[in-house]
Amino acid sequence: MLKLLVPVDGSDTSLRAVEHVIKMSSAYKSPPELHVINVQPPMPFGNRVSSVVGHDTVENYHREEGLKALQGAVQKLDAAGVKYAHHIAVGEPADTIADYAAQKGIDQIVMGTRGTGATSSLFLGSVATKVVHLAKVPVLLIK
Repeated sequence: MLKLLVPVDGSDTSLRAVEHVIKMSSAYKSPPELHVINVQPPMPFGNRVSSVVGHDTVENYHREEGLKALQGAVQKLDAAGVKYAHHIAVGEPADTIADYAAQKGIDQIVMGTRGTGATSSLFLGSVATKVVHLAKVPVLLIK
């Protein structure tokens, strides 16, 4: 069974990647195993923040922000009746996406070319470019 990974950050291009996967899923003999991931940036100052506000508070914050970013993708997939597993991770986005793909035996990553990051206007496509270089599997970029 084909395993696909779609990184989602809530941006228009990441939602277009989800739409592309929905459209293409009917072309396969059997539906692909679909993983949707959101990568949250780590808290500044690392464990010092957790020691002040508590590990559970930081974990809840990442989960809530991740679910917000995944909301549009989840709605589109549910409406189309496409089965998926969603994941929220914390780390540097490109490294985390490539590592997740390797750990789960993903066959292809389908992602948008630009995200919603704070530096997206300065470094357009920097995460996508880095994923292309780091991933050991094909990466399909959606405009």
